[in-house]
Amino acid sequence: MSLYLKQLAATYADQEIILIMDRAGWHQASNLIVPANLTIIFLPPYSPELNPSEKLWQWLRRHVCRNRLFQSEKELMDSLQQTLNQMSPKQLATLCHCSYL
Repeated sequence: MSLYLKQLAATYADQEIILIMDRAGWHQASNLIVPANLTIIFLPPYSPELNPSEKLWQWLRRHVCRNRLFQSEKELMDSLQQTLNQMSPKQLATLCHCSYL
């Protein structure tokens, strides 16, 4: 996560970045290095309804994974990747739309 934050901050080095994240363990690691031009705001605990990507994961579970036994993690990942690659930006935006954004 620190490497991602470093790259994000370097890409937008001349801007102040506000990053909203859930409380996943790697987002809150004690050794996380947060660059100076980046501010992290955490969503409240146990509030998946505030995280737009949760709607996408819910849709994927219903439409890609439901009632299906994958033979391996690779097969699961390949199926998810194929589905995501076929989705248009408009479809993704519709799934992740939140009235507060």
